[in-house]
Amino acid sequence: MTGLRKTQGLAGAAVAALLLWVGTAPALAETIEGALIRAYQNNPQLNAQRASVRSTDENVPQALSGYRPKIAVTASAGGQYQDTHSRNAPGQPIQVLSGTNAPRSVGGTITQTLYNGNQTANSTRAAEGQVSAAREGLRVLEQSVLLAAATIYMDYLRDSAIVEVQRSNTRVLEQTLKQTQDRFNVGEVTRTDVAQSEAQLAAGRTQLLTAESNLTTTRANYRRIIGNDPVSLAPGSPVDRFLPATLATSINTGLIENPNVTAAMYGIDVSYLQVKINEGALFPTVTLQGSIQQSWDSTLQVPRALNAAAVAQVVVPIYQGGAEYALIRQSKESLAQQRLNLDQVRDQTRATIAQAWGQLIAGRSQVASAQAQVTASEIALNGVREEARVGQRTTLDVLNAQQALVNARVALVTAQHDRVVASYAVLNAVGRLSPLTLKLRTPVYDPNVHYQQVRDSWGGIRTPDGH
Repeated sequence: MTGLRKTQGLAGAAVAALLLWVGTAPALAETIEGALIRAYQNNPQLNAQRASVRSTDENVPQALSGYRPKIAVTASAGGQYQDTHSRNAPGQPIQVLSGTNAPRSVGGTITQTLYNGNQTANSTRAAEGQVSAAREGLRVLEQSVLLAAATIYMDYLRDSAIVEVQRSNTRVLEQTLKQTQDRFNVGEVTRTDVAQSEAQLAAGRTQLLTAESNLTTTRANYRRIIGNDPVSLAPGSPVDRFLPATLATSINTGLIENPNVTAAMYGIDVSYLQVKINEGALFPTVTLQGSIQQSWDSTLQVPRALNAAAVAQVVVPIYQGGAEYALIRQSKESLAQQRLNLDQVRDQTRATIAQAWGQLIAGRSQVASAQAQVTASEIALNGVREEARVGQRTTLDVLNAQQALVNARVALVTAQHDRVVASYAVLNAVGRLSPLTLKLRTPVYDPNVHYQQVRDSWGGIRTPDGH
């Protein structure tokens, strides 16, 4: 029995590999913080969303262009033939003008909008609202990526620990089968006991193969989310220290800070401004246009001419077929939809926080219960083995006790995994799962940097990063 107990101790060590953080990580071990940093910096989905936010930034200078003048330069050159027969008055001789010339001209036009029903101002504010909403969308994805990274990190710890538990269980079952066969050879047990040991060993090997298959899948997902293969992962730890103290506080915080809620608020602002933009189409438009043109040989009689003009124009829309009224009504319905959407998002956020909080509270108790289950199962197994040694228990009783211990250790590993993941899920639902809150040692992406670089740009086709 000494060999069995020593082998069984290996399974306990495997479970310990996933215990909650109690000290300094081993040298060169990958930590959950390091995995979160790599996901935050290198996740392609997150980087694509950052590029999308930078693209949205360009809506603001596009809207601001309505305040700026529009300048155009024209030039023309060619040749023409003229054959004109004219008479100054009845009875006068006919005058003939015939010949070729090469007319040329160059000119410029500058147009400035002075008033357009505040459409430019409202478009600018709407574009700024779109930028703010896009940043909140980026926060949503940042939180999702960090939660996915923390989850897959703990998934790998859980699955690798389960593999070790099942591997140790298989070794124990192999030794049990050998001992049962030896006892059968000397007549202490029957063939039924041997068959039961063989069946349990076959089931244990199946469970090991399943666990190894799950670990292979988890390893692939780890590389997809984190960006590298998992190597020497250190134990994970919950982030309870960053959470609000109570469920009520968590809900109140989430209704203010959750990026889904704030994005919906910005959506209302944008929809309201879109109503104002469409209403601006009913107001007069005032423009000022200045032009100058220098021409040469425009006709045979005019070798050179210079024309300059400044014109103010007022356009008052009377009726455009009714499309503008339909747009106003449509935008008002969109505004009402956005307001209802905000209510829906708030309800969903409240429910998500309550669910995550419940899982967190349950996870704390489940770890303690699972640990007690493991301890009791170990004692029970040792007792059953001793009783079996003196003939008071059957081989099947030993096998059942062994399987109960394996199930308890798997339950403990799973409970420890769920405990850590639940704490990250609550932080995500509240809206505080960020590198700043977690104090990750990584530069934090600031979308305002690119925004300030392009907001007041009057020209140029190169992006701030040189592309």
